[in-house]
Amino acid sequence: MHAEQVLLLLAAAVAAGWVDAVVGGGGLIQLPALLLLNPGQPVAAALATNKLGSIAGTTSAAVAYARKAKPDLRVAVPAGLLAVACAAGGALCAAAISSDVLKPLIMVVLLAVAAIVVFRPDLGRVPRPALRTRRRVAAAVLVPGVAIAFYDGLLGPGTGTFLVIAFTALLGMDFVDASATSKIINAGTNLGALAVFAVQGHVLWAVGLGMAACNIVGAQLGAHMAISRGAGFVRAVLLCVVTALVLKLGYEQFG
Repeated sequence: MHAEQVLLLLAAAVAAGWVDAVVGGGGLIQLPALLLLNPGQPVAAALATNKLGSIAGTTSAAVAYARKAKPDLRVAVPAGLLAVACAAGGALCAAAISSDVLKPLIMVVLLAVAAIVVFRPDLGRVPRPALRTRRRVAAAVLVPGVAIAFYDGLLGPGTGTFLVIAFTALLGMDFVDASATSKIINAGTNLGALAVFAVQGHVLWAVGLGMAACNIVGAQLGAHMAISRGAGFVRAVLLCVVTALVLKLGYEQFG
């Protein structure tokens, strides 16, 4: 790769780390950059290298949030452990399932997420602890730790966004605490998928490690901005990311 291509990839990694730290969806920036700037590589190499960069950013963001926000460790730890195994399972199945089958379904889910955020303006703005029943806590472990984690290993776009919505809807968290909690599970999904890709020999380590360092820079900036500006800021970024994801998937499916 030329120096200009590497610099653009590193810049994309900073931006992806910022978006991921605020509300998830950094793969919307980082994965296309890998595919466009190094077109000769296999798709699996781009997916694997994206995970290497992402795990550094999400782990860094999780640490930053843990210092100032309120991640729910009673939910995040068991869900995160499940996520490692389930994301690995998704990565193993990635070659067997056509993404063309999943993309229309994902678009419908993302549109539903956008509708919920728009038409329920109170969602994620203030905590609603009354929602925390035993069944909802169990669902908040299983849905992110199993279903969303498997999806992240299988395909990936919007995983962090889905996690944030799951915690706000199921446990009544505000967007900042939901983002803090989601980073722990997202680190687990990235670890599980990365382990599979590494064993299969797909990771471009030199490029990926540089992107990982830049992800950390972006993640620290994003996490501190989300904490300082609050739930309203995260909600606005969430809507922008969901819109961008829908447009991207729609273009890939129908463009």
